[in-house]
Amino acid sequence: MIFNSKQQPLHLTFILVSISSLLLGISMFLIGSDKAINNNVSFYHIENGLTPFVANFIAATSFILIAGLSLFSIIQPKAQKVLASLLVIISTFVLLSLFSESRWIASLGGFPAIGSGQGVIKYFALLSIGLYLLIKDTVEHSKLQYLMLFPVVLVLLWIGGMKFTLLEAQGIEPLVASSPLMSWMYQVWDIQTTSNLIGIYDLIALLLLILSIRIKSLLIPAIAMAGAVFVVTQTFLFTWDSALSIETMLTGGGHFLIKDLWFVANLIVFYQLSTNKA
Repeated sequence: MIFNSKQQPLHLTFILVSISSLLLGISMFLIGSDKAINNNVSFYHIENGLTPFVANFIAATSFILIAGLSLFSIIQPKAQKVLASLLVIISTFVLLSLFSESRWIASLGGFPAIGSGQGVIKYFALLSIGLYLLIKDTVEHSKLQYLMLFPVVLVLLWIGGMKFTLLEAQGIEPLVASSPLMSWMYQVWDIQTTSNLIGIYDLIALLLLILSIRIKSLLIPAIAMAGAVFVVTQTFLFTWDSALSIETMLTGGGHFLIKDLWFVANLIVFYQLSTNKA
């Protein structure tokens, strides 16, 4: 089962989810009380019955459990349903906090100007993986394609669109400036123009992904362009000083970056479905 070629893309998805979840879980334990977790607790008004320590412990333990189940699912397919249920529960719990006004930038008019919610919407990627595992044997490929494509399109559209605002342009400056792959852009263009170009790139990748469902010749370029967005994001973990910490492994910023591995997992499954290898 482990070496079944048709299962290899799904196995790679499990590995990516496991790596990201393990790093998130361990760093949450090391960080202790985490602002992002406390925001979720506050949204549900359960802070009186759930101390920051307990909330953090539950979150960290959940991610480590996801990591273990992801790896176990490679050798034991029956574990996939348990993993899927956990992914859906955790993702839904976090995503509902998007209804909090604190997730949106009031100075830009609120919704759809997304602020701290940028990290939250990444859970759509995890949710789609969980739903896919639950329904992949009963739902036709075309519908599963849309399920796996939705989170990628959403984040490219939403966060890509934010690149055209000055606030976001200034926000990504430290990351872009730290990258050997992208810092050269500031030598050619100013901060806003650089951010605009990145946003345009995101939107082109988004368009190609949508068109690739009908135009198969666009599949590889679309996957390559979109995948590059999330792979380059992972390089920031090693170039941006605020991503890693000796004391906590990952910082809050590192948490934001590592979650992009979930979108790589989405793209892997989307490619598998698009080439009828599922």
